[in-house]
Amino acid sequence: MARPDKDLYRAIATTLLLALISCGSAVAAPDYLSFATNDEANSTEIFSKASPSVVFVTNKALRRNFFSPNVQEIPQGAGTGFVWDKSGLIVTNFHVIAGAHKLTVTLHDRSEHDAEVIGLAPEKDLAVLRIEDPPDHLVTLPLGDSSELAVGRKVLAIGNPFGLDTTLTTGIVSALGREIQAPDNRRIRGVIQTDAAINPGNSGGPLLNSLGQLVGVNTAIYSPSGASAGIGFAIPVNTVKEVVPQLISYGRILRPIIGVELASDSWVRRYRIEGLPVVQVYPGLPAHKAGMTGAYRGSRGEVVLGDVITGIDGKPVRGNDDYLDVLENKQPGDTIRITTRRGQQEKTFKLELIESQ
Repeated sequence: MARPDKDLYRAIATTLLLALISCGSAVAAPDYLSFATNDEANSTEIFSKASPSVVFVTNKALRRNFFSPNVQEIPQGAGTGFVWDKSGLIVTNFHVIAGAHKLTVTLHDRSEHDAEVIGLAPEKDLAVLRIEDPPDHLVTLPLGDSSELAVGRKVLAIGNPFGLDTTLTTGIVSALGREIQAPDNRRIRGVIQTDAAINPGNSGGPLLNSLGQLVGVNTAIYSPSGASAGIGFAIPVNTVKEVVPQLISYGRILRPIIGVELASDSWVRRYRIEGLPVVQVYPGLPAHKAGMTGAYRGSRGEVVLGDVITGIDGKPVRGNDDYLDVLENKQPGDTIRITTRRGQQEKTFKLELIESQ
């Protein structure tokens, strides 16, 4: 039997190789304008849909001119916000508009509108504004569910860092359930941590998931330099959905009360008191009816503590944060059990919460 001709095999292989090279050269080079990875396509689509909802908030203060009696408007700060509904309501951070004498909101179409404050929640670092003469073309953001977030999921932040309007940054959820300090020094719990770049001016802007849904409001960064260091924080949208309707209706967060005035946390720390002292009990309200006692002056003028709240419904109370956190999850008409220390005695009071006055 004849042996295969090696030269013939080489000739066939060379022919096939040349054919492949020829075919490859016939394929057109990729067109960058029409090409995008799945992640790029997702980011650009979300930005194009969401950016019309994002606004620029300018905070102006009134200052008297040193050389004349004239009062001038001085830019005090700027931040971001977003359209809550088409009636002209805007959500932003409390710290963006704190201390403002005049607020201006610049929409995506560059039109400027004077704005008034509708509601403030410094304990959640949220505020609601209303712009004058809102246009008909306002665009709102779909609301997501922050309880569905998980570490590693993609998020996108849109804002106006350093006055550069409508800037997009992307990243992931770095952690959940963080705590940060609010402008009124209360703790905000359940905060989202992200590595999406958040810089000064991003505050009040939306944090979006990969469906373009609002999942948080960007509020703070952790950075020694004051610029993004990959640790940003956002108020979860589930908190926003609870707070904003109250700010629209009442101008503040409503929580049930028991009818007491409590000591400040600084006073508690100064005197190293374990628990939260009741300073005053208001007549006719639940705490008074239950028999709770406030602080009073002794025979020598010294302050004598009455009831010091140490727990509510089995949860320890070490300060105003713990106390308010419990009440924020209650409704008027709910019954709570308050444990106090009065002198050397432990007491328990059963109270029915009432609506704040």
